Amino acid sequence: MAREFYYKGKKLEELKLMSLDEFSRIIPSRERRSIKRGFSDRQKGLLEKIKQKPDKFHKTHERDMVIIPQMLDANLGVFNGKEFVRVTITPEMLGHRLGEFSLTRGRVKHSNPGAGATRGSKHIPLK
Repeated sequence: MAREFYYKGKKLEELKLMSLDEFSRIIPSRERRSIKRGFSDRQKGLLEKIKQKPDKFHKTHERDMVIIPQMLDANLGVFNGKEFVRVTITPEMLGHRLGEFSLTRGRVKHSNPGAGATRGSKHIPLK
């Protein structure tokens, strides 16, 4: 049997029925202040798109937007500076920001230096 999801003691169904003001009381202070200031026009537009077509893939640059219960199960493409990273909003993401799930820096993988890359590589025999 799957475990039931709780966020700060509230079930998922309760969270979906909450108003934005009630939800803001249970999230961390930085996100609470962001919601209290209100959403920007672009953020409001994204929420409207999600409400109208929840199954569609929506691209956005709004990395600083707080994830609220109305956004659950939405498919978003969050821009990381180079490409749109596909993010599906799950209950565990509530109270976080979209940018946290679209990393801007990739992992650096170093390999062996090429021929002539350093002074020491001059003496390595090439096969």
